[in-house]
Amino acid sequence: MLAGAGLLVGVAAAPAQAAGVSYATRCVPPAASGLDPVEGTTEVQITAPAAASVGDEVEVVWKFTRAASKNPDLIDLPADSVQPSGTLKAAGAQTADLAMRGPRENPAIPKGGAMVLSDMKGTLKLTAPGTGTAQPTGSASASPGDSGGQTDFTGKEVPVAYACKTPIGDKNATSPVQIDARRNGGGFDLTVRFKKSVMDSPADIPADSVKPSMEVVLGGADKGTVHVEGPANAQPIKSGDPIEIPDLTGTYKPGASGRSTLAPGVLTVAALGTTTTCTPATSEVSLTLDTTRQEGGASGGGGSAASGGTSSGSASTSGGLAETGSDSGGALEALGLVAGTVILLGGAVFTFLPRRHPR
Repeated sequence: MLAGAGLLVGVAAAPAQAAGVSYATRCVPPAASGLDPVEGTTEVQITAPAAASVGDEVEVVWKFTRAASKNPDLIDLPADSVQPSGTLKAAGAQTADLAMRGPRENPAIPKGGAMVLSDMKGTLKLTAPGTGTAQPTGSASASPGDSGGQTDFTGKEVPVAYACKTPIGDKNATSPVQIDARRNGGGFDLTVRFKKSVMDSPADIPADSVKPSMEVVLGGADKGTVHVEGPANAQPIKSGDPIEIPDLTGTYKPGASGRSTLAPGVLTVAALGTTTTCTPATSEVSLTLDTTRQEGGASGGGGSAASGGTSSGSASTSGGLAETGSDSGGALEALGLVAGTVILLGGAVFTFLPRRHPR
């Protein structure tokens, strides 16, 4: 008990340690500005307790010491209008993605002035002793915050050529499809709209008998599919009449940070105990979203660069982070910069993307 108490006191009294991180950054101004991306270097300091034990929850602080870009020559940013968010990566003995967010606190920033970003904080629960490393990796793109900014995203209407396998034979049909999204926290509520029926009813179908669904195909930074479905038919459908596809809805929880694309995928129509499957010949993108990885999100990997290719670069680190109190005395240097976003009331200011050397 005394030993345990001594350890707890030691942890509580331990000073913080900091690791300096610098990385090449590509800053992307808003598309509407017409400005070219800016290459620069971001410098941050990651601070965590100098000592901690497995099971402890430690507070981690991400402090910007130098931003890679100045405020674009577009608008003067008023005080308390910029909010940063990002992700830290735990690697080595423990792997985790730690969401970081700072308050919307900044001085007034004139056009062309230096960006001043608040400190971001997050909490990490230590689950394993040992030694790890950290290095900047992944990507991020600017996206509206929980308050202010764009919340509704309208996709473009794309023609989808479907090959449908029905209980009475195969049929080809083309329908314009549009995917729209509305921001909901860190995810998006999706709505898929069909502008034309893809099949006619082979028989009289009573109400509440036809149930459509689709797997929206993810691309770009994220990978996998998102399930969306619509309500059953409210009215009977006569033989030979088109089977109208109602709006299909579902929730997209991003599995990667970056620019993620959404395209119409396989359409399934269940009716009267039978299933019709319509497969698109090609999958044209209807909507592109700037996403931030969410815990338990889609199956996207570590993230890729913004539209147009993968950015690359390197990072250097110095200093140490929390020791986990293992018997071997190893340190958990388990926090690495993944990416960050800068959020402006009324819209995103710019995107900053860590870069890494290609292998």
